Amino acid sequence: MPSLRIEPEKLAGRIFIQPSKSMAHRLIICALLAQGTSQIDNVVLSDDLKATLGACEALGARIRIEDSSAFINRKRVIITSSGETRVVHPVIDCIESGTTARFIMPISRLCEDPVTLTGRGRLVTRPFEIYKSLLPEKGVRYADENGKMPIRLSGRLQPGEYDLRGDISSQFISGLLIALPFLEGDSLLRISGSLESRPYVEMTLDALKQFDIAIEHSDDFKVFKIRGNQRARARSLAVEGDWSQAAFFCILGAVSGEIAIDGLKESSLQGDRVIQDIVRDMGAKTVWEQNTLKVSPGSLRSIQVDVSQCPDLVPAVAVGAALCPGRSAITNAQRLRLKESDRLRAVCTELNKLGAHVIEDEDSLVIHGVEHFKGAIVDGWNDHRIVMALAIASSCCEGTVEINGFEAVSKSYPEFWHDFKLLGGRFNEQHMG
Repeated sequence: MPSLRIEPEKLAGRIFIQPSKSMAHRLIICALLAQGTSQIDNVVLSDDLKATLGACEALGARIRIEDSSAFINRKRVIITSSGETRVVHPVIDCIESGTTARFIMPISRLCEDPVTLTGRGRLVTRPFEIYKSLLPEKGVRYADENGKMPIRLSGRLQPGEYDLRGDISSQFISGLLIALPFLEGDSLLRISGSLESRPYVEMTLDALKQFDIAIEHSDDFKVFKIRGNQRARARSLAVEGDWSQAAFFCILGAVSGEIAIDGLKESSLQGDRVIQDIVRDMGAKTVWEQNTLKVSPGSLRSIQVDVSQCPDLVPAVAVGAALCPGRSAITNAQRLRLKESDRLRAVCTELNKLGAHVIEDEDSLVIHGVEHFKGAIVDGWNDHRIVMALAIASSCCEGTVEINGFEAVSKSYPEFWHDFKLLGGRFNEQHMG
């Protein structure tokens, strides 16, 4: 397995942040459901988005990819669709994208045609029980392999009343919200308990709205009234910058040197925008100048962060917290055990190899700050966010950091190592044997 050896350097500089993977998934799928030709600009073809594009082609869309004329080193995705889903490829490879699988399952059931969803890595065993129990009540035949992929679906989804818990992955809720407006009758979606990751649901509603699909909801996002027989209108849109990826550079700005981040939307609906508040609480300085966010070091202090609405921030925030004096805590993070890796265990294990003092609990991390990290050989757990967190941590190490499985960043951020180098990072790829 190749590894990457990073020489510790204080990093600083300016980057143009990646487009939002979460919003790109949503816009591409909405384009599949819109009659006509849509153009989605400012796209980076990560492995996850390749999975969603492949799924859309399998459901009848024609897709062409061009270099963007408006965004340097980005792509424009041109999607032509009849607005009616049909299975033209009976096997859909979701690669390792949970978003693709959980969105496409109900969307594929807008037609009768049977389809099989496959995946790789941890996606094969990630939970789909919500759909397994729910979809057969609504006209869908569901079969899997002892609770694992491949998952075989047939039959058309029926409108009606749907009840879901709020503490499940919001991807199940979003998948249904995208599919239900295209059924022949009206539907009602009720959420019980606390809705976690609510900002992702808001992003789904915003994407649908941009394609002229309207969904009524209560103020607390517990009840959604979904009118059926809606038709999406083809659109030309650009994907906004990704706050979840920017989080790594915000933390870097807090613990290393000033980082200027271009391409972010200050008023974004993305829940991970809260990273601005977190780094300020941590003692960093943040300022907006002409649509550029600048983050620079200050006097670090311990933090307490509830991540129920922003779970993807944990690997990055843990790196910053590990360098803050005193006791920090990251709470309400249990769902991180079901991501590309068990992220609570991965963060605890790998940061402790670097000399951090992280204690793993069932749904939280308790972190006692250290002045700096040490060099070590660490593992990326085949998880893009773990790899990026370890890379950021290397800027505060007193020795070389060698990351096994560094190429996992391609899942969401293929240009990560390019941007890392742009900020002054020094590294060499190592080959075993």
